[in-house]
Amino acid sequence: MNAAASSVDLLLSARWVLPVVPHAAVLEEHAVVVHEGAIVAVLPQAEARARYAPAQQVELDEHVLLPGLVNAHTHNPMTLLRGLADDLPLMTWLHDHIWPVEARVIGPEFVRDGIELAIAEMLRGGTTCANENYFFPDVAAATYRAHGFRAVVGLPIIEFPSAWARDTDEYFARACALADALRDDALVSAAFAPHAPYTVSDASFGRVRLLADQLDLPVHLHLHETAQEVSDSLREHGQRPLARLAGMGLLNDRLIAVHMTQLTGAEIAQCAQAGVSVVHCPESNLKLASGFCPAEALRRAGVNLALGTDGCASNNDLDMFGEMRTAALLAKGVAGDARAMDAASTLHAATLGGARALGLESRIGSIEPGKRADLIAVRMDAIETQPLYQVISQLVYSTPRGQVSDVWIEGRALLRAGDLTALDHDAVIRRARQWRQRVAAI
Repeated sequence: MNAAASSVDLLLSARWVLPVVPHAAVLEEHAVVVHEGAIVAVLPQAEARARYAPAQQVELDEHVLLPGLVNAHTHNPMTLLRGLADDLPLMTWLHDHIWPVEARVIGPEFVRDGIELAIAEMLRGGTTCANENYFFPDVAAATYRAHGFRAVVGLPIIEFPSAWARDTDEYFARACALADALRDDALVSAAFAPHAPYTVSDASFGRVRLLADQLDLPVHLHLHETAQEVSDSLREHGQRPLARLAGMGLLNDRLIAVHMTQLTGAEIAQCAQAGVSVVHCPESNLKLASGFCPAEALRRAGVNLALGTDGCASNNDLDMFGEMRTAALLAKGVAGDARAMDAASTLHAATLGGARALGLESRIGSIEPGKRADLIAVRMDAIETQPLYQVISQLVYSTPRGQVSDVWIEGRALLRAGDLTALDHDAVIRRARQWRQRVAAI
């Protein structure tokens, strides 16, 4: 080592590095240098060892190192409702089962314990950032921050009272207060989260648009999720939901449109022109029979595409590796084209596409100097991933989340050799079982 070598915190030497930028690049025998939570350099291993004196060095001889996955649509407290009401259509599932149970259990403890369970699951599966959408976002923000996990928390807006807010004015007042409190937070930021066109009024949408513009916040919204949503909008408003939002000025580059299973070609072009990001949740949509997002048509039109799991009550997991595989395969079937959603494009959607949707593309989503060190290492020497010809394809089509070995957020190791470093595994499971007893008794 050169005596003039620069002191840094961490040097990760990997068999393969997938930086995401440039697109589809695979760097062999490279190292990622990290200092004070940021990526300092990406360069060949020998050069890295000559130029830098790390306080810690991690050898990842049989691993691929890549950006942490971004789950761009979650309801993470609902991990505690996993498997509660399976095999039901969306509106029956929501109105007859999920909402009645939530009315009995929603509170700060439910949100905290559900998110802790979700964080443990996400870290074990290589996810380092979640776009949260649930009640008690203040508790959510505090829980994510306490465990060093990156998140965007939704500020809920809906037209009926809840344990979080009594009326529309209180929803907006609490939303603005939390947005202000999170403005300078390094890990947790905010987005407005009006639930859906069928649960939010024109007046509330107008307030969301005004405040999102003033505060420069994203708008996270379920949109065009089912054919019924579209037909109801035509009957009640005389126009499709997307047109209704466009008329209120909400169709822009702040909009995170989730699901989008019911789209015309003209609407796809409209989203591309407006800069809308679309979050594809293939497994939840399949399970609820909500329809098929035209992911490849959106991608080819130039729409920024991200991936999400939705909540555990409708998926039933937070497995972004599974979501990548399903998204890629489903897109081919929907498009009738085996070239649709190729592996590199699917990985992009799960990393930089998600970061861009959340307004975090300058900080995360790719391995580039200056970005934050949110990174994951995945073992590629298991039987399930042998033989290995093309790394990105193998990662998307063959690799189970159980092969994630290490996770860093802001350069801090939160998963090491498959073990959680900052969460009490047994305590998380114990609390989940306690909630199971309580929910089952309702």
